Amino acid sequence: MTNESLLRQHLEPVVSWLYADSPIWTCVGLFGGFLFSSRFLIQWLRSERKGQIVVPSAFWHLSFWGSLVSLVYAVHLDKLPVILSYVFLPALYGRNLWLLKKSR
Repeated sequence: MTNESLLRQHLEPVVSWLYADSPIWTCVGLFGGFLFSSRFLIQWLRSERKGQIVVPSAFWHLSFWGSLVSLVYAVHLDKLPVILSYVFLPALYGRNLWLLKKSR
């Protein structure tokens, strides 16, 4: 633990697995990035199929889960810029999922 630790000093006693050094964490980071990025592929394919811009519900699901997994990975990294880039996204995408559910 270094003086640069933001959350680790508070969280490690409770969730030590979050800071364990493991190749699994690299897989978690890659998986979060894959989920988050794949939403654009889905959106593009659906739009091409319809011939107009379409934002399918899968886009919001991939946005939510990709940002959530990426946030967990960011907390594992314990770097403020990375954490801040993901910290609000699950709430925003979760709200869109809630609105989508309400509209159906």
